[in-house]
Amino acid sequence: MKEIKVLGTGCSNCKNTIALIEQVAKAHGIEVSLEKVEELKEIMSYGVMSTPSVVIDGKVVHAGGVPSRDKVEQWLAN
Repeated sequence: MKEIKVLGTGCSNCKNTIALIEQVAKAHGIEVSLEKVEELKEIMSYGVMSTPSVVIDGKVVHAGGVPSRDKVEQWLAN
């Protein structure tokens, strides 16, 4: 199971990113642990300056803007 964190302060792009990841995971039957991180101190600990950012298994894979569906599918397939 992949541990995924979406870093952001709760803006609509952050919410859309979470929804997209949930949709792709469900469509492909992939189980994920999805966590929303809104604490600014924790977001900064990942070294990202723009949100939403996506962290998978401890590694930042995306920062700034909603990722494309294709990107999310690639992350979950690997």
